[in-house]
Amino acid sequence: MSLPLEGLLVVALEQAVAAPYCSSRLADAGARVIKVERAEGDFARGYDHVAHGESAYFVWVNRGKESLCLNIKDEKDRGLLQAIILEADVFIQNLAPGAASRAGFDSKELRETNEKLITVDISGYGESGPYQYMKAYDLLVQCESGLASITGAAEQPGRVGVSICDIACGMYAHAAVLEALVERQQTGLGKGLSVSLFDAIADWLAVPLMHQDYAGKAPERVGLNHPSIAPYGAYHCLSEEPVVGGEKKDGPQVVISIQSNREWKNFCEIVLEKPGLVEDPLYRDNVDRCLHRPALDEVINSVFSKLTKSQLIERLNKGKIAFGSLNSIADLSEHQQLRRTQVDTPTGPVSFVAPPVIASNQALTLRAVPALGEHTDAIKQEFNQ
Repeated sequence: MSLPLEGLLVVALEQAVAAPYCSSRLADAGARVIKVERAEGDFARGYDHVAHGESAYFVWVNRGKESLCLNIKDEKDRGLLQAIILEADVFIQNLAPGAASRAGFDSKELRETNEKLITVDISGYGESGPYQYMKAYDLLVQCESGLASITGAAEQPGRVGVSICDIACGMYAHAAVLEALVERQQTGLGKGLSVSLFDAIADWLAVPLMHQDYAGKAPERVGLNHPSIAPYGAYHCLSEEPVVGGEKKDGPQVVISIQSNREWKNFCEIVLEKPGLVEDPLYRDNVDRCLHRPALDEVINSVFSKLTKSQLIERLNKGKIAFGSLNSIADLSEHQQLRRTQVDTPTGPVSFVAPPVIASNQALTLRAVPALGEHTDAIKQEFNQ
């Protein structure tokens, strides 16, 4: 079967992660994506070389695209890009603040010459306000937004281990493009969209922000615990390693989650084997359990520390308690539930995570990651340049 976005032309004047994430998902759905790169290429090509010479970041968010090398300050190259955009359905850019407009690719002006065009401007902080001209990268926005202040262990803020602000922004941009395409079917007209890393992650921070605004205090950093649900966190089991020199080591960690008083009852009676805790006034409901978390953790640790992981999992399953293992990325690589796929790159095939959405009527097919400038000559010929 044909893919849902086949026949659409997307032009992406992009770099790094946020905009490429958006355009790569459009490419997955069948759109033709022309990625415009400088002579030295998208700098994400050089983030690392772990995938037999290819950048892991670049492979992940640039599959299925055509690479066109242009110097948008050059009159002829600029004319070619304008000619392509005149035929395009979607134009995406995430250059430095104001750079696209200065180069002659202002989104409003582009829509005036191509009424069906949907334009997407991705920035760090948006197109208004005192921060609009600030450069922004993922970790900077994690810190500026306050995300880092509620991430990590109690003694120190931490970075979320992936480029979460970039990814959130790219996801919102992708959803907005799809909505605009549906709207265009009704009106025949494109529209301008703007999405920023800051706005995207601020939306994800809505709950801690409401705690700040209405309770006067944001959730504190609690490491591998949930700030407003208890017990919901990681606990050590009994180590199955032999004791050496009289020193006993902590065993593996299991993460448990109690979401209701019904689960709390099962947890006390079946897992902890302490039915008296069910109606203990210190732990009667979630608010009480959060207020007395240190004492509750002592009770849980006193039981878990005497059980091996297999023994604990047996009890958790019997009590129908949600749990997970505290795994490493090495564990993820071997995880029984991990779905993988493969994509071709200029230096050979790369295995990585399969797209998360599974369509009932569509086989998964991902097109190759392009070499730098791989399609430049063909595109110039196509557009008579």
